[in-house]
Amino acid sequence: MSRAVVVNQTGGPEVLSFEDREVGSPGPGQVRLRHTAIGLNFIDTYQRSGLYPIQLPFIAGSEGAGVVEELGPDVTTLKVGDRVAYQGALGAYAEQRLAPADRLVPLPDGIDDQTGASIMLKGLTAYYLLFKTWPLAAGETILWHAAAGGVGQIATQWAKSLGATVIATAGSDEKCNLARSQGADHVINYTTTPDFAPVVRELTGGKGVDVVYDGVGKTTFEGSIDCLRQRGLMVSFGNASGVVSIPDITLLSRKGSLYVTRPTTAHYLAKRDDLLEGAKLLFAAIESGAVKVAAPQTFALGDAADAHRALEGRKTTGSVVLLP
Repeated sequence: MSRAVVVNQTGGPEVLSFEDREVGSPGPGQVRLRHTAIGLNFIDTYQRSGLYPIQLPFIAGSEGAGVVEELGPDVTTLKVGDRVAYQGALGAYAEQRLAPADRLVPLPDGIDDQTGASIMLKGLTAYYLLFKTWPLAAGETILWHAAAGGVGQIATQWAKSLGATVIATAGSDEKCNLARSQGADHVINYTTTPDFAPVVRELTGGKGVDVVYDGVGKTTFEGSIDCLRQRGLMVSFGNASGVVSIPDITLLSRKGSLYVTRPTTAHYLAKRDDLLEGAKLLFAAIESGAVKVAAPQTFALGDAADAHRALEGRKTTGSVVLLP
């Protein structure tokens, strides 16, 4: 038996139910994993609320770290006792689970379990955005929204190590100071300066930025479009403030023949080789000190509802993990 956080019906944090669940033995291509830490992400709230439909009931969460306890038939890439981490496999909010072996990444000795559980989705998101969606080059300028968040902190440091200029936004003076501490060259408080585009234009000498990375969504999209240089790229990778829609696509031509993309880790990391490549670069960036990751905020697994309330209420900075 394993204690798990189950969504039996969609809704607010109160629908998260802490229950006993049978784990069973791993089948072909699976391992039984004992979690030591579990990542908390905005996508968890979208699935819980029904914004991203999932067949009910389901165990919440898709990121974690732990120890391999049992191997299923034909699993040869792992062994019992291995420390591993993963993202993108639903069912993480549990003491134990069956997990697909091909989505598990061995953790190096220099990365502890709580860090491993807190960086897989956020760090690999930063990886594909900076290296694949727009291969960032030295000398380019980017705008990163919500830079004090888990993805933003990793991405700001990583982008700076690549030689980029980073203009960051955050929603409070405290979060702006945090973004500066991560290396952002310029920081804008979009709560006190909701019309941030003129500031970005001024900072870039009227040219605009090469690319905007926006995980906020609806409230920042239009302003972000006005921040781009001609033929720049708008990367909308999240919707914390609501889903973005473009009713008139000619907006992109009027604003400078712009590009817009809505990427996800599911597509960029679908192949194991891509997953391992990204994890290798992420772990190396952390172990070298190019990217420093603060110890995550923690909640007990049974307090997952409180963790969701804190995340949705913008009461968190950096990463949050649940502890079984």
